[in-house]
Amino acid sequence: MAANKTATAEGLIYKGHPLRRVDNLIYYGTMAEKYIIMMQVLDTKKEQDLDLATKVSIQLQLTDPELKSRDRVVKKSEKNSLYAAMDIAAIWLERALAGKEK
Repeated sequence: MAANKTATAEGLIYKGHPLRRVDNLIYYGTMAEKYIIMMQVLDTKKEQDLDLATKVSIQLQLTDPELKSRDRVVKKSEKNSLYAAMDIAAIWLERALAGKEK
């Protein structure tokens, strides 16, 4: 029970990193780290009464506030589902934070 209260207080956690959503943007990771993932839902389709993402842009970004936004992007890709985007985002973030990126 205590684990659920902690997770709820912190928000959503996926594979040890926080997830935050602002409209069609999803941020994965924390600004306290060197890298963060930004995912943007570019297109959706209606499936019964749910909107499902059919096109998602993924960017691995540096969190350095002194860099211009275009200079922060280390890697980018597009996937055809949120599941595929989350899969690649988790891999990219883990590798980057482990020092296996630029």
